[in-house]
Amino acid sequence: MPPSPPTILQVLPALEAGGVERGTLEIAQAIAAAGGAALVASAGGRLLPQLERVGGRHVALALMTKDPLNIWLNSFALGRLIRRENVSLVHARSRAPAWSAYWAARRAQVPFITTWHGVYDETLPGKRLYNSVMARGERVIAISAFVADRLRALRVPEARIRVIPRGVDTALFNPDAVTGDRVHRLAQSWRLPTGAPVILLPGRLTTWKGGALLLDAMARLPGRDAFAVFVGGGSDKAAASLTRHAERLGLANRVRLMGHCEDMPAALMLADVVACPSLKPEPFGRTVIEAQALGRMVIAADHGGAAETVAAGTGWRVAPGDPAAWAEALDQALSLSGDDKSLIGTTARAHVAAHYTMQAMQRATLAVYEEVLK
Repeated sequence: MPPSPPTILQVLPALEAGGVERGTLEIAQAIAAAGGAALVASAGGRLLPQLERVGGRHVALALMTKDPLNIWLNSFALGRLIRRENVSLVHARSRAPAWSAYWAARRAQVPFITTWHGVYDETLPGKRLYNSVMARGERVIAISAFVADRLRALRVPEARIRVIPRGVDTALFNPDAVTGDRVHRLAQSWRLPTGAPVILLPGRLTTWKGGALLLDAMARLPGRDAFAVFVGGGSDKAAASLTRHAERLGLANRVRLMGHCEDMPAALMLADVVACPSLKPEPFGRTVIEAQALGRMVIAADHGGAAETVAAGTGWRVAPGDPAAWAEALDQALSLSGDDKSLIGTTARAHVAAHYTMQAMQRATLAVYEEVLK
C-alpha cells in the first residue's frame, strides 16, 4: 500500500499582505499540486480567499500574540491540530508562532523546519533568545545568501541551512499580460499627468524603507517633473511625516501616497523607475524581482538581498543613505533612450527567469520537505 500524502502545516501570525504571506500561499499551492494536504494556521486576513483558491485550508488561531503565556497556550492548540489532522511536518515562518509550533512539534514528535525571513534586531534584552527559535528547525531555509551568512554568524550548522531565494510568478508579473487599460485606470485614479515620469516606491510606509531619502534625491534632480508614488500600507503617522517632508522640499504636488494596491503588476508597469532605497538591508526584497520580471528599471540600495538580485545590466545599486548618489542614479535612468531602457528590461527579465521564479522556489522547498520526511 502506497504511503499517504503528507500533511504540511505552515504557521504564521496572519494572512495579510507581505512577503511572508505570499510565500506561504505559493508553498501551499505547491503542496496541493503535489498531492499533499496544505494546512495554514494563522489569525486570518485578506489573503484567505487566495489560500483557498490555491488548494490550501486555513485554521484560525490567535497567533499574532507576543504574550509569553498565550504563546505557550497556543502550543497546545497547535498540538491538538497536529494530532487531529495527522500533520507530517510543521513549517514556521515567524518568531512568536514559531515558538508555539516548536513546542507542539516536539511534543508530537513531528519534524519542525523554519524559514528565516527577517533581519532580526538583537539590541534589547532577551531578543537573541526570542529570535533563536528560527534557528531551531531541522532545516533552516534562508531566503537569500545575505540571510544565510547571518545564520552562519549565529553558528547555525551548515548542514541545516538551505538557501532558497524568493520567487516571482512570471505569469502574473508578465508585461504582455498587463493591459494598457489597467495601467491607464491606475494613472487616472492616482492623478498622474500623461507623460510625466513616475518613480514608484513599493513597500510599507516605514522610516527604514527610505521614503524621505527618495524625496531628498528628487529635490536634487535638475529640471525634472517626475512624480513619486508610494504604494503600500502604513500608519497615518508615517504618511503625515512623509507629507510634511515633501512640503518642506517643495515637492508636495508631485508626491502620491496611495496605500495598498490590489493590482501591483499594473502599478509596477506604470513606473519609469522602481526605487528601493531601504536604509537597512532587506533580507531579500521581493519587489525588486517583481519589477524586473516586468522589465522595469530598478534602483536599489546596495546592501542585503538587493546586492544579489540587482545584477550587472539589470538596474542600479546605489550607496545606502546617500541622496546625492540617488539623485545621480535617478537622473541617469530617466535620461536613457528607449532602446537602452528596453535592453535593461530584457536583461532583467532574463535574470529573473534564470534565478528567481516562483516555480524554482516551490520545487526547492518541496525538496526540503522530502529530505526531512525521509
